[in-house]
Amino acid sequence: MLNGDSRGRIVVVTGAAGGIGAAIAARFAAEDRVVSLWDLDPAVHDTAADIESSCATAASADLGTAAGRGSEGASVHGVTVDITDPDAVRAAFDRLATEHGRVEVLVHAAGVMVGGTALELGVDDWARCLTVNATGTMLVTQRAATDMAAAGSGSVVVVSSNAAAAPRVGMAAYGAAKAAATAFTRSLALQVAPMGVRVNLVSPGSTDTAMLRDMFGGTPLDDSAETALLDGDPAAYRLGIPLRRIAAPADIASAVHFLASDGARHITMHDLRVDGGATLDM
Repeated sequence: MLNGDSRGRIVVVTGAAGGIGAAIAARFAAEDRVVSLWDLDPAVHDTAADIESSCATAASADLGTAAGRGSEGASVHGVTVDITDPDAVRAAFDRLATEHGRVEVLVHAAGVMVGGTALELGVDDWARCLTVNATGTMLVTQRAATDMAAAGSGSVVVVSSNAAAAPRVGMAAYGAAKAAATAFTRSLALQVAPMGVRVNLVSPGSTDTAMLRDMFGGTPLDDSAETALLDGDPAAYRLGIPLRRIAAPADIASAVHFLASDGARHITMHDLRVDGGATLDM
């Protein structure tokens, strides 16, 4: 099908307790999917409950919509998973397969931001950033793609970052980790393409999430913070955002949703930049 309709699939979204991951999970849950939200943060259970409640409200408001039909049979649940622990990842996939069936769509959005310049970065921060953002990506996508390849179909979307391609002062470990995750994902995509499995990337830029807000003191972005992001910083060799807006998590979710749908059935190994032009698509 070329209309993007892919209702009924079993979906895993990692990093789903909040931010981009939660927005992605909500987007899938609105369309008759089994959606399993994974995160190390126990708040993932509350997020899943909120999404399920929202689907039920949509169904009550209009039973004739796709969201209404989907909410009647949708299963939305949270799972506490440490994606850096091979045994925990294996157990989570096995449990889901037993309870619902094999994963047909994986969206890997889990990650951490670790700041620090290349000259000041400590080995502990470096290791943590690489372990979560790169090793975690390998563990989760490797298992999902293995199961999908055995079945002859499936879609994996990894949420990386535009920092993987553009050097950033103060984001040395994060950029390196995301670059590693991106390179691994593309190699995985190449290997499993002949087996009917599509693997793609979405690389956001500045997005209004807790991760971004933490860079500005942990509070909602004020005018000065927003202006700094939109204008860029010549002293740090950072471009601004040509579209003159900061992304919302829903913007990233829309890109992920498309790549996971049948509407993108002939797209694989692609890195979709969603950053308002901040890296000139390089």
